[in-house]
Amino acid sequence: MELPFAESFKIKMVEPIFRSTLNERELWLKEARYNLFNLKAEQVYIDLLTDSGTGAMSDRQWAELMLGDESYAGATSYYKLKATIEEIFGFPYFLPTHQGRAAENVLMSTLVKQGDIIPGNSHFDTTKGHIEFRKATAFDCTIQEAFDTSLLHPFKGNIDLEKLEQVLRSYPRERIPMIIVTVTCNTSGGQPVSMQNLREVKAMADKYGIPVCFDSARFAENAYFIKLREPGYAEKSIREIVAEMYSYADMATMSAKKDGIVNMGGFIGFKDEELFRRATTYNIMFEGFITYGGMSGRDMNALAAGLKESTTFEYLETRIKQVEYLGQKLLDFCIPIQQPVGGHAVFVDALKFLPNVPREEYVAQTLALELYLEAGVRGVEIGTLLADRDPVTRQDRYPALETVRLAIPRRVYTNNHMDVVAVALKNIWDRRDEIRRGYRIAWEAPIMRHFTVQLEKLS
Repeated sequence: MELPFAESFKIKMVEPIFRSTLNERELWLKEARYNLFNLKAEQVYIDLLTDSGTGAMSDRQWAELMLGDESYAGATSYYKLKATIEEIFGFPYFLPTHQGRAAENVLMSTLVKQGDIIPGNSHFDTTKGHIEFRKATAFDCTIQEAFDTSLLHPFKGNIDLEKLEQVLRSYPRERIPMIIVTVTCNTSGGQPVSMQNLREVKAMADKYGIPVCFDSARFAENAYFIKLREPGYAEKSIREIVAEMYSYADMATMSAKKDGIVNMGGFIGFKDEELFRRATTYNIMFEGFITYGGMSGRDMNALAAGLKESTTFEYLETRIKQVEYLGQKLLDFCIPIQQPVGGHAVFVDALKFLPNVPREEYVAQTLALELYLEAGVRGVEIGTLLADRDPVTRQDRYPALETVRLAIPRRVYTNNHMDVVAVALKNIWDRRDEIRRGYRIAWEAPIMRHFTVQLEKLS
């Protein structure tokens, strides 16, 4: 008999979590103005809002915290992280930042100006926010297959090369400061980008003289899928695959709170020394001196260790199999999700789940709120609220996908917790025909509204 699969770690410390009652959750949601970001952590039973900064660090990472060098300039922790980034990604120059959106802020302050066009694969919310804040345009070139949640395609994060070349032909070179490739592509469902696609995007970028930037938050998960799904890579190590991936990048931003398995941190990697020097001015202005840049020495140490752990097959197999476990449970209940299951989260197709709720009443947010009411499980809307308003017309933008993302923290929950989430969604699925109204906006910020929006329930 074949041995069953088990986690590649054992648990050394636990944190208690508590169940609440339906009456309590109804009150808390009303006080939070129906925005799940406004809930207190202790009001949540299973928190799948994000996998960013919510993972459990290893004993080696905790040990590295004690070795942190907090010198303002030239700390040993900086050089430890610098060596790790060059070893894994091949970037000889890097700037530490306090998280991914800070890295985007520094890089886009360096490169992006009003009227620019930045093509890519379904830019993440902070990426698009930084672009549009500068009155530039994020142009989505994701393959069409990504928007059919029932279609099985191994690399739904891929860039459509015809769409990309159309953009590159349509605008002057000076208006396209970079191409952004998100690996894995979060907004399309945590979907990977193939090595072939990365290679072809880089070749096209070189043809037009445009640099390529990787949004690297979940780079290791992307490498895992290449190993499992792309011909010619089954025998390659994760490190070997990552090295080839980043041979097709000129620079990269990273929120280290994902595949770095730390609570706070990020960086920008560069191959070009001149671009690195230009960016240092903004890093010093916005983050801190170039050898700490918004990170403490202990956090740089923990990140160096985390990057090494996340690029091992054993860790990735354990992490992604748990995401697959939840996804398969939902499929067994006939619940519509983005298929195949992504690397860090399961994305529930809200349009198919709640067909009676009008899109203008924020159907994905409605489903996310129902899930919290049902079981105290907090997910997040990846749909019209997140898509924000068109910067010109100020009308709601309705994206091709309207989903609830269930992002699973690394090494935090057991599969028993996944069973609770699956059954909670099954209970809502069984009464889905009764859910016919959603919510309207009472107040919103002018950009990136989903973080702070206030809603009113429609009846």
